Amino acid sequence: NTHNTHTGIHIIIITKQIVLHPSYSWADCMNAAVRAVVRMGIYVKAKVYFVYEGYQGMVDGGDNIVEVSWESVSSILQVGGTVIGSARCKSFRTREGRLQAAYNLVQRGITNLCVIGGDGSLTGANLFREEWSGLLEELAQKGKIDEEAVKKYAYLNIVGMVGSIDNDFCGTDMTIGTDSALHRIIEVVDAIMTTAQSHQRTFVLEVMGRHCGYLALVSALACGADWVFIPEYPPEEGWEDSMCVKLSENRARKKRLNIIIVAEGAIDCHNKPITSEKVKDLVVQRLGFDTRVTILGHVQRGGTPSAFDRILASRMGVEAVLALLEATPATPACVVSLSGNQAVRLPLMECVQMVIEKFTILLMLVTYLFRSFENNLNTYKLLSHKKPDAELPKTNFNVAVLNVGAPAAGMNAAVRAAVRVGITEGHKMFAVIDGFEGFARGKIKEISWGDVGGWTGQGGSILGTKRNGSPCGPSVLSLQLCPYFIHPNFSPNACAQQAYLGLLELSAAREKYDEFCVPMVMVPATVSNNVPGSDFSIGADTALNTITDTCDRIKQSASGTKRRVFIIETMGGYCGYLANMGALAAGADAAYIFEEQFDIRELQANVEHLTEKMKTSIQRGLVLRNENCNENYTTDFIYQLYSEEGKGVFDCRKNVLGHMQQGGAPSPFDRNFGTKISAKAMQWISKKLKETYRKGKVFANTDDSVCLLGMRRRNLVFQPVAELKTETDFVHRIPKEQWWLKLRPLMKILAKYKTSYDVSDSGQLEHVAMHSPKEAETGAI
Repeated sequence: NTHNTHTGIHIIIITKQIVLHPSYSWADCMNAAVRAVVRMGIYVKAKVYFVYEGYQGMVDGGDNIVEVSWESVSSILQVGGTVIGSARCKSFRTREGRLQAAYNLVQRGITNLCVIGGDGSLTGANLFREEWSGLLEELAQKGKIDEEAVKKYAYLNIVGMVGSIDNDFCGTDMTIGTDSALHRIIEVVDAIMTTAQSHQRTFVLEVMGRHCGYLALVSALACGADWVFIPEYPPEEGWEDSMCVKLSENRARKKRLNIIIVAEGAIDCHNKPITSEKVKDLVVQRLGFDTRVTILGHVQRGGTPSAFDRILASRMGVEAVLALLEATPATPACVVSLSGNQAVRLPLMECVQMVIEKFTILLMLVTYLFRSFENNLNTYKLLSHKKPDAELPKTNFNVAVLNVGAPAAGMNAAVRAAVRVGITEGHKMFAVIDGFEGFARGKIKEISWGDVGGWTGQGGSILGTKRNGSPCGPSVLSLQLCPYFIHPNFSPNACAQQAYLGLLELSAAREKYDEFCVPMVMVPATVSNNVPGSDFSIGADTALNTITDTCDRIKQSASGTKRRVFIIETMGGYCGYLANMGALAAGADAAYIFEEQFDIRELQANVEHLTEKMKTSIQRGLVLRNENCNENYTTDFIYQLYSEEGKGVFDCRKNVLGHMQQGGAPSPFDRNFGTKISAKAMQWISKKLKETYRKGKVFANTDDSVCLLGMRRRNLVFQPVAELKTETDFVHRIPKEQWWLKLRPLMKILAKYKTSYDVSDSGQLEHVAMHSPKEAETGAI
């Protein structure tokens, strides 16, 4: 554990994208990383400095390098861009410029750098580190520093964090700023789709990404675009004819709009650029469709950072400080990155070298490095292009899809993926209306490829969903559903916490009813993120963004009144995921959750903490409470306690967010997570149906034929629901172990509470590994 002890080191923060990189840019949500580094550094008693205007500020020195305090980074979480600036710096490319930068750092006793930027920024930082000892010797020879300074500041430690909307850095699943950029793109696409549908138009959207098509591909997957152009996968010869045929077929199916997404670096198979204007002219000339071009440009770099980016940047910032604390002269420069839900450290130059190689072997990279990129591409191709009926395989299998439990944003994207993959596999697909209750009452209808068009961006549950297992109670659920499983080879695919309990009951009923001996799979879909066997659930990210946006507005309302504390109640049942992660993303002062019991003494300590906070320049407070965290310490009780104990110091307000957390358009993460996990679930169903088909009948009665498909770290894993019983607290409907509880101390540290932070998962320097196509089959997200 890292405790609040004196370290005697100085830390400097730089956010910079220099001209060593082909383009000059910045990423949204750098401020969350800046805030985390500052506060974690101060927490461990280090001096922390800002360098304004990136490397240029480090070369110029003077007022560009200033020491900062805890309050210096207050109220910047919700601000896009970077508050400390970024600028081109030709002088840092020269040894003279780096010599001056070294002198400016030595004058302040700084030997630890935290660099936030792209591969160019990080490459420049590593070069600076390699030259450091030589630069100090040269400064000594010129008489600018003495020999004692050369010995005292002999080593320079560097830790990098990748800030780039392009998500083009090897070694990390997601770079800081990418998710926020996807939010901007999807917001624009959703808005354009309404006008396109009204006027029967085709829209060509150009998105950023330079040589990386991640933004284009994932946004195409998230909105169900008709066509996408990316540099990693140039279209085959004759793509013009194929695209026009696809657009015409969609219009023939009475689809009123077409969306085409073009990455700015898109090329054809002859390495010639494919531009948005070229695509527009092609559609107009060949099809005569009313077509418009929208170039999103720098809209993608701005706006309020998403909840995912804030949490990611905060985690990376804290991990960067820990890496600097543990660095030795023999430690190579490292970059802090994300692997699944874990923060890891990788050798900086290994990552940079692979990025350099990427531009010479793009297609090999898609296959061997970015497993998630390949999965995105394959899923998009599978769901966007329907083969002619004559080319589809024919099976005798019927597969049903149903939503169970409360609505969660992203359910519709999951249903769309399941239906289309099932049709591609040759099955007859059925939709069940209103969950298990509708299933028991026979509310089942066949559903086609076109029926689910445009579903990805719609919130709620189009199929309908019910919390209760059946109209007569769960004890007779099996008996009620039995007649509908008599239909040959009928196999269900469900979502949500109630689905987990339902599948357990259906599995147990196999002893009495052979009709239930069919493959069954569920994908987690609940805003509470409380399904055992999965780190994430469909809908939780959208709910988290709703909470974060609401908290931002509430904090803004307090900026005028001052001295005000807000108590906000979130959903989640007994699971504190939304309250805890919402507090981390919104910069809250406290979060009360069921998993961490509290008493009146802790409540009193929180009041005293806020009382002290009101004496500083930060005169507002934010407290989140999970709806079932404590049966006695209710939201009203906490509100009244804070109001009474804070009388004369601050006043108090309360807000119950309620069902707004279940509504709204799905976030890009939920759309893509729902799409990919459901597609994989349907492929598993197809495989199991074929394996268990004997003598004209499907008979699957083993535990591994009733599974939950969940995300574990970074892979999608099928787990028999029977085996998950030991991992489940059935009374409170939560997993017995939850990964996000490890982040709870981080939230407290950034709110200025004295606590211990578990570093057992930190400190291991991993290596960037090449992944084979076989490994890609594990389903990396």
